[in-house]
Amino acid sequence: MKANMKAKKWLGQNFLKNKITLREIADAAEISSRDTILEIGPGHGELTEILASRAKKIVAVEKDADLIRLLREKFQKQKNVKILQGDILKFHLGYSDEFLGHSGRYKIVANLPYYITSRFLRIFLSDKKLRPALAVLMLQYEVAKRICARPPEMNLLALSVQAYGRPKFVKKVSKKYFSPEPKVDSGIIKISEISDRWFKQNDIAPEKFFEILQAAFRQKRKMLRHSLKKFPIPEIFSEKRPQELPLEDWKKLINYRD
Repeated sequence: MKANMKAKKWLGQNFLKNKITLREIADAAEISSRDTILEIGPGHGELTEILASRAKKIVAVEKDADLIRLLREKFQKQKNVKILQGDILKFHLGYSDEFLGHSGRYKIVANLPYYITSRFLRIFLSDKKLRPALAVLMLQYEVAKRICARPPEMNLLALSVQAYGRPKFVKKVSKKYFSPEPKVDSGIIKISEISDRWFKQNDIAPEKFFEILQAAFRQKRKMLRHSLKKFPIPEIFSEKRPQELPLEDWKKLINYRD
């Protein structure tokens, strides 16, 4: 089967071909021989090969049935590689336990289709059963930068990710390294120390956190005393706008009592 089969635009397929960048993705994942890796969107398996040479086990989830056949043929003799066909956004609905176990101490490496980024992060960061120890993601460059933002450029996505882990921008990747070439550049980020520790330590319910964030960013140009007028907030934040506050200030705001 041809490894250079045509990409399917409706699946958001853009295959990374640059070998140096592929190795840099694997390096960022800090893989040891004890690790289980969930690879999302393995494509033709170039990154899978590198991961399989370093990790104890690779579970590669691919949606495209044509690529599944190619991948299963390519890795049929590699005992530590399991190829699964499916939608990663439905991975939590039943077939994760058998391959990843219940501990959650696995790592994710993914070249995500741009259109699923937000939903993917919401599922895999908030669901305790699925939450990885570390994730290395290839994303649209602007989205990667948004996730790693700091005040005064905070945003809802950045705070949502930073509440669960520590994102770090690793590298910008030129669109010329992909086939077919997408319209925009990509970026690699690493999210480490993934847990719900921040919520527990600060006695904050995730539902409350996101309710207040969404209310604030729905009117992000307004001062918080206007956008959050339904919530009691400290006077020190009343004239601030949501993009100006780091995560630690949201802790103070949410835990404030009149």
